[in-house]
Amino acid sequence: MKNGPKKSGQRWLFSLHHIVLAVSLITLLLPLGSLHFLKLYESALVRQTESELISQSAFIAAAYKKEVSDLLAQQHRQFSQYGRPLPREKMCDNDYYQPIPETLDLAKDPVLPSRPDGQRRKPADPVAAAAGQKIGPILKDAQRITLSGMKVLDFQGVTVGGQQELGLSFAHLPEVHMALRGKPDSLLRKRGGLGLPPSPKSISRGSDINVYVSVPIIAQNRVIGAVLVNRTPSDLIRLLYSKRGDLTSAVIVVLLVTLAIAAVTSHTITRPIEALIRQARRIARGEPNAAAPLRNPMTREIATLSENLSAMAETIEHRSNYIRQFAMHVSHEFKTPLTAIQGGLELLQEHGDTMPVEQRARFLGNMAQDTDRLKRLVNRLLELARADMLQPGAEQVPVLPLLEYMAARYRDSGLRTTIENHTGLANPQAAISTDALESVLTHLLGNSAQHGASEIAITLQTQENMLALQLVDNGCGISQANTGQLFTPFFTTRREKGGTGLGLSIARALLSAHKGGIELVPSPQGACFVLLIPCTAPNVVAENTKRS
Repeated sequence: MKNGPKKSGQRWLFSLHHIVLAVSLITLLLPLGSLHFLKLYESALVRQTESELISQSAFIAAAYKKEVSDLLAQQHRQFSQYGRPLPREKMCDNDYYQPIPETLDLAKDPVLPSRPDGQRRKPADPVAAAAGQKIGPILKDAQRITLSGMKVLDFQGVTVGGQQELGLSFAHLPEVHMALRGKPDSLLRKRGGLGLPPSPKSISRGSDINVYVSVPIIAQNRVIGAVLVNRTPSDLIRLLYSKRGDLTSAVIVVLLVTLAIAAVTSHTITRPIEALIRQARRIARGEPNAAAPLRNPMTREIATLSENLSAMAETIEHRSNYIRQFAMHVSHEFKTPLTAIQGGLELLQEHGDTMPVEQRARFLGNMAQDTDRLKRLVNRLLELARADMLQPGAEQVPVLPLLEYMAARYRDSGLRTTIENHTGLANPQAAISTDALESVLTHLLGNSAQHGASEIAITLQTQENMLALQLVDNGCGISQANTGQLFTPFFTTRREKGGTGLGLSIARALLSAHKGGIELVPSPQGACFVLLIPCTAPNVVAENTKRS
C-alpha cells in the first residue's frame, strides 16, 4: 500500500508511510496548539507590557513626588499634613526595595469592559494641580516615545497630569481605588474604538485589549496621588511580521526535519514490514527457503516477529510433511490387512459351500488375525494422537517408586531390572505425569522383552535441569541399518508377530509434550536408550544407591 488508502471489504486502509507522516505533523502542531489554547505567547506579551508600564509609572511617580515636595516646602508644609494616610497594613518603613511584580495572565485573568469615562466631582487639590502642570511636558515627551496613555491623579482621584481629561475624577475605577489605598493594581480591559486591523507596518497595534497599571505615589506613609498608565500589548501578527524572515527559515527547517524523521521512521518500520509481507507471500506459494528470517529487520520487534514467522513456517512445513508421510503409512498399514480380509471374504462368498472345512477355518483365522491387527493399529493411532495433542500440566512424579513398580511388573515375564541412582537425590522427581512416564517405560521395557533381553539396567543421572534415565538391555540390539528408521511411525521388525511400529513414536511424542526427549545411543551389547525429562526442585541429598 504505497499509493494512498485502499479499500479492503468495507474499510479504507491507509499506508504506514502516510500514518507516520501524519503522526509526525501532528506532533509538530502540538506545541503550536498549546501556545494557542493556553495563550502562552500572548500572556508573555501582556506581561512584558505590564512590566514596561510599571517602570514608566515608577519614574512618573518619582517626578511627581519631587514637584509636590518642592511646592509643600515653599508653603512650609510637611507630607504628614498632605494626602491621605496609608492603611497600617500597607506601611513599610524599613524596606528600601519595594518591587512591583507582574501578575497578569491572559489565560486566567478576566478582560473587563472598556474603561469608563471620567466624572466631574470636586476640583483637584491645588498643590497636586500645580505639580501636575509642571510634569505635563515630561509626560507629553514620554508619551511620544512609549505610546502609552499616562495620567497623574491627586489623592482624591482627580486627573492633574496628562494630555487629556484634566480635572476629571477616576476614583470610581477599581484599579484607581486600589492605588489610592496604597496597593498597585494591574488589569485587562477591552480596547474601545477598534475598527479594521491596522497594517503590520503601522505604529498602531492590532490587539483588542488594553493593559492598565495603577501605582500609588507614597511619601512618608501617606498616599499623595496615583499614576494610571495604559497601553495595548504587542499582537502576535505584528511580532510574526517583524520576524517573518527568521520564521520562514525556521518553518522550512522544522518541516524538513519532520519529513526526515518521518522518512527514517518509515524506513525502519514500513520497509521491514513490507519485507515480512513479501516473505509471507513466498511462504504461502511454497517457495524454497522462504522461511529464512529477514537479514535487516531494523528493530528488535521486527526481528522477533520475523524469527517467529520463520519458526511458524518451519513448524507448519514439518507438520505438513509429517501428516503427508503419516497418511501414506496409515493407508499402507490399513490397506494390507483390509485387502487380505476382502480377498478372504470374496473366496468364502464364491466357494464357501464347496471349500473344505480346514481351508475355510484357515481363511477365517487369517481374517481374524488381520482384524486384530487393525484393532491394534487403531488403538495405537489413538494413543499417538493423544500423545501429540497432550497439554502437560504441573504434575511431578517420584521416579524411583515408579521404576520399582515397573521392574516388579516385568520380573514375572523373565526381565530382571536393576536401578542405580547417581543423581545425589534421595527422591528425584520429574516434571511429567505418572501415566505418561509409565506409558514410555512400558513401550521400552516391552520392546526389550520382545527382543530377547533378560536383564535391563536403568541409571538415573542429572544433566543441568534435566533428569536422564539410561536404559541398557542385553537383548539382540538394533542393527545399524535400522537405527535411522527407529522412530519412524509404522517401522517395525516384528510385523509378522503383530508389531505396529508406533511404540517408540508414542514414547517420543509423550516426552516431547513434556519438554523432554529420547535418543538411541551406541552400546556394545543390546540396545541403549536415554530419556531426558525436566527435573523439578531437588529435595534431600543422599548417597548413590543401587536397587534390583
